[in-house]
Amino acid sequence: MQQINNLSAKIAKFRDQIDASIQRVVSSGWVVLGPEVKRFEASFAQYLGAEHCITVANGTDAIELALKALGVKKGDLVATIANAGMYTTTSVLAIGATPAFMDIDPVTQVVTLAEVKRVVEAGAKVVVVTHLYGLAIPEIQEIAHFCADNGIPLLEDCAQAHGARMHGKRVGTFGDAASFSFYPTKNLGALGDGGAVVTNSAAIAQQVAQLRQYGWSSKYCVELDGARNSRLDEMQAAILSEFLPHLDEGNARRHQIAERYRNEINQPDIEHPQGNSDAWVAHLYVLKSVKRDSLQQHLRAQQIASEVHYPIPDYKQPVFGNTYADIHLANTEHLAKEILTLPCYPEMSEDQVSAVIQAVNGWAA
Repeated sequence: MQQINNLSAKIAKFRDQIDASIQRVVSSGWVVLGPEVKRFEASFAQYLGAEHCITVANGTDAIELALKALGVKKGDLVATIANAGMYTTTSVLAIGATPAFMDIDPVTQVVTLAEVKRVVEAGAKVVVVTHLYGLAIPEIQEIAHFCADNGIPLLEDCAQAHGARMHGKRVGTFGDAASFSFYPTKNLGALGDGGAVVTNSAAIAQQVAQLRQYGWSSKYCVELDGARNSRLDEMQAAILSEFLPHLDEGNARRHQIAERYRNEINQPDIEHPQGNSDAWVAHLYVLKSVKRDSLQQHLRAQQIASEVHYPIPDYKQPVFGNTYADIHLANTEHLAKEILTLPCYPEMSEDQVSAVIQAVNGWAA
């Protein structure tokens, strides 16, 4: 079976670097919030062109703690898209805030300036925008300017877009803060969970640094409410430091695979993603088809894995019951029925890519 992602292949490719980083941490005897974390935080901030990087235990914590540092309180309205797997919504609910759902563009599948304006006019106190599937939001600069002009904090969710660029800047540097995930299958992934908040604000950075460790202002002195224990361990930081120099190379390989799919898949019932150049790092190759279920069944029979990212809009999740029964985001709901993700990761061989193309072209729609 051709997998959606093969971590074993990645581990094999970087085995020497992984082993060296593990040995370095073991030899140091320092396993939590030590030199490896500081080293990676500095390197990742420099890579992005940001002033501060504060690592945390996972990407969801990064969203939650960033929102708290941006001033979100219980009962506040926080704007988010509904087609990104419930991650931001989960973080909003954890604070006791209320999600205000935005629809997305049917082609790019990311949020638009018009939707941001709509939810701000409806009372949203903070806006979270997601660079979904590795695509830098085309209107991110305009959205950032609008939020700044209206005093609305902007958080960029960059969990799927490490390295994407717009207007000569990397995503994660347009808003007041940004959240990143280092889940193993991300473009920059650890060998376990991990996340980070990136910002150019020293005050926000300081808040997140305290929130990730009990709210301490100094050891055992708790100053901030709503904190937790959310720390990236030294082992994962050391491994990420080894992977970071290869991020752009990995993104380039994802582009090569995506281009082969675009050029060689010949199916009239399939629409390819629109991302290209530096603005898209091809975290996921998500095509669209009105006959999605038929295609997925065919690929499964051909031993090709596929996935739906994501099948249920947040406001339709069972956890909400009928709370959002009156919400209908047309593009979000339409796309949930058509999207399908093909395998696309740097360690794929040309033969594996060819097998996916052959399987898709062999589908009798």
